Amino acid sequence: MGFSKWIGATIGWSFGGPIGAIIGMAVGSMLDASSKGGSVRTQNQSATRSGDFEVSLLILASIVIKADGKQDQRELDFVRAQFVQMYGKDRANQAFNLFKEISKQTNISTRQVCLQIRQMMDHASRLQLIHFLFGIAKADGHVADSEVDAISLIASYLGINPRDFESIQAMFYKSSDSAYKILELDTNATMSEIKTAYRKMAKKYHPDKVLHLGKEHQKGAEEKFRKVQEAYEQLQKEKGI
Repeated sequence: MGFSKWIGATIGWSFGGPIGAIIGMAVGSMLDASSKGGSVRTQNQSATRSGDFEVSLLILASIVIKADGKQDQRELDFVRAQFVQMYGKDRANQAFNLFKEISKQTNISTRQVCLQIRQMMDHASRLQLIHFLFGIAKADGHVADSEVDAISLIASYLGINPRDFESIQAMFYKSSDSAYKILELDTNATMSEIKTAYRKMAKKYHPDKVLHLGKEHQKGAEEKFRKVQEAYEQLQKEKGI
């Protein structure tokens, strides 16, 4: 599939607003000959497509990767590997080429991009974005404070509350209270409160919440769901149940 056909077939609302402007600059000469003459058109659909999630992720990933003032090859390799896993080699190559062009831009407004995403994308999909961004930050084996700050800022602009942010962050960083944070609990929680929190978080992070994004995004959702189960099982053992 040519680049213009791929992008036209999978992107809806993100063709407009600040994201559309960023993508438009990145596409530039990448568009193949078949795109000339207006074959790629702005769409005003409100439903989030897989491509809307994809380009949102590419832009936000470029912001996080540059947050510590450098682009580590391991982080770039992680992005490429994740896209190959989700989309297959051909589509991943298209996406990664677009990512490299986006990364060259220096005037991207994190706030404007996030506000567009917040307006058009459901909460479960926004949580999935944050989960992926933490995976990128951890890919080089060290998460700089600047990277955490960048993801935290993105989360706030996306309307992700602090407990949801800490829950996802705790999935990547082991600590004595990480299981509690994943379940959004205080460390003095009772077993009854733990059970209630588990049911709530299992529902929040259930993979079915992002079915509309396509099967390519199910693995990340399943990983969050699995971390919730593991946290619950750990607290059961700690409580002697």
